[in-house]
Amino acid sequence: MTGKTTGKTSSIRSDIAYSTPDRIVVRGKDLPNEILGHMNLGDFAYFQLTGKTATPEQSRVFNALLITLVEHGITPSAIAARMTYAGAPESLQAAVAAGLCGLGTVFVGTTEGSARMLYEAFDSAGDNPDLQQLAEKTVAAYRGRKQIIPGLGHPLHKPIDPRTPRLFQIAEDNGMSGKYIALMKLIGAEAERASGKVLPINATGALGAICCEFGFPWKIVRGFGVMARAIGLVGHILEESETPMAHEIWHDIEARASAHLRG
Repeated sequence: MTGKTTGKTSSIRSDIAYSTPDRIVVRGKDLPNEILGHMNLGDFAYFQLTGKTATPEQSRVFNALLITLVEHGITPSAIAARMTYAGAPESLQAAVAAGLCGLGTVFVGTTEGSARMLYEAFDSAGDNPDLQQLAEKTVAAYRGRKQIIPGLGHPLHKPIDPRTPRLFQIAEDNGMSGKYIALMKLIGAEAERASGKVLPINATGALGAICCEFGFPWKIVRGFGVMARAIGLVGHILEESETPMAHEIWHDIEARASAHLRG
């Protein structure tokens, strides 16, 4: 078939956006006249992802979801961004990218894990499952595989992650507290009972459940953390440019790491 054509033209298509000399259209809406000044950033993110305009209730919950993930202090991702900026201050985008590369199964990315866990629990449960039995089965399966249950536990926030009850309250107040949130709560309680440890539902566990209530595919859920944390990292880089700490961290670590060679 080399060098020949079949007479068919392959279709490359995106339904997200297009531009002409005098127009920019996103999901069927005119950007300057129907979006700018009409949508906040969270609502536009929801619109970009779904092609639908968020209801007031969806807007409140989705914006709370994103805001929760923007900032959590001097975490490894923030340190990575600051250190990269110290070495390449001409490349802000590289510093943000460096921080985002650290979002995974320990930080932020556990939203994906908890959403997947909840979806898969219901997928294999049939119609109208007993949620308590489903929670027990889920916890037993993870413990049997010696796997950490995503969305549970926190090194600092014990016995309660203060973000979790507020997120669940916002979901309930806006009519979005359903079976996924209910199951997440039961899994948290069952995991504590089975392990004898304090294992609060952390923010990513709460957010994973809320993402399921929205119906977002689990494989895109980590992306919400990427979107939100990018904002936070830009803030860290601005602070780093004004009151730097990266060089002090570098020299402190270097001194500690080489101390054994001196004595």
